[in-house]
Amino acid sequence: MPFSSTDALGTLLTDALGWGFGAMSVVGMLYTLAAADSARRFFAPRGGGKGEGGERPGGPAPAVTVLRPLHGAEPGLAARLRALTTQEYAGPVQVVCGVQAHDDPAIAIVKDLIAELEAAGSPVRLDLVVDTTRHGANAKISNVINLMAIARHEVLVLADSDIAVGPDYLARVVDALSRPGVGLVTCLYRGDPVDAGSFWQDQAARAVDHHFLPNVLVGLRLGLAKPCFGSTIALTDETLGRIGGFAAFRDILADDHAMGMAVRALGLAVAVPPFVVGHLAPESSLGAVLTHELRWARTIRGLDPGGYAGSIVTHSVPLALIGAIFAGWHAWSLLLLGLAVAARLVLQVTIDARITRSRPRWPGLIRDVLSFLVFVASFGIRRVSWRGQRFSVKSDGTMVPVGENGGS
Repeated sequence: MPFSSTDALGTLLTDALGWGFGAMSVVGMLYTLAAADSARRFFAPRGGGKGEGGERPGGPAPAVTVLRPLHGAEPGLAARLRALTTQEYAGPVQVVCGVQAHDDPAIAIVKDLIAELEAAGSPVRLDLVVDTTRHGANAKISNVINLMAIARHEVLVLADSDIAVGPDYLARVVDALSRPGVGLVTCLYRGDPVDAGSFWQDQAARAVDHHFLPNVLVGLRLGLAKPCFGSTIALTDETLGRIGGFAAFRDILADDHAMGMAVRALGLAVAVPPFVVGHLAPESSLGAVLTHELRWARTIRGLDPGGYAGSIVTHSVPLALIGAIFAGWHAWSLLLLGLAVAARLVLQVTIDARITRSRPRWPGLIRDVLSFLVFVASFGIRRVSWRGQRFSVKSDGTMVPVGENGGS
């Protein structure tokens, strides 16, 4: 059968795609190695002290109110709350927990802990707020606004309910907040599976550890990232008042990011200390993982559409795999695929060592492919699911419940 011009054009196109995806994978490999080096530098011990990030602070210890909005009896909630009441912190500590339903199962957990602290004569004050008042589309911020009614102290530390902290957490955060020019402190986080043997929970944790965290570290190193995470938002009551209070963020999906930007607009810095807290990864199915990660990806894409689109190069293994398919599994494409896998393994081992995570020394190929599919799918997402409710997200980041005010 004679060779047609159509066949030639098709061959030229597939070859071009093979080389194109291969070239992007090379860029991705270089990025991956830079991310590993960024992790090594960021978590390097400072001053020869103990733990991630070096020495433990020993400066002033002003009174602190920790705000903990809750929603349901999440796995391990009691242990996470107890960790906040047993901090190695010299100053007074108040922990305020709150729910927005009188039948929320978290209420019993908090009440048990209050009784436990009273019986032990603990100096830490633990308060519970049950208030159904809704202030906006963002349920968490509505909860936080209710908590502020009984907040006692000038230094405020807001942390999501699924965050786990070490005994020196408050000391480190307050020390960072006390530095000149700092208006807010936030914390990097790692994924913490509820069940270490759960495949899907491990995959959810890997998305945080091996994709999200390295990207933030590179952004910080290059001065491109301006992070502020719900894992920790520490600021003074004065600074909070200057940005309009929590009420200013009651309708915003990415409330944490918006708070960070508002503080920066005051000419103050947002500090990121060199340690991580834990972020609960309770997803027990592929569907749960995708629902969470698509909402997450949609949020990030909305904050920086151009930067998010450019992050395609961070997916070096899927890019090399696609390149190999178009190249007909040519030797050069297989070499690139092998190098991409090796670079990802270097990053994974480096990150795991810095965040004290122990995992089998095999590359997370399934996780890499799944993250790429989430990345591609996120460009078609216009609605998000959050705590059982559907929202449409407007161009300015505000949320509208589906079916309300044009949110259908």
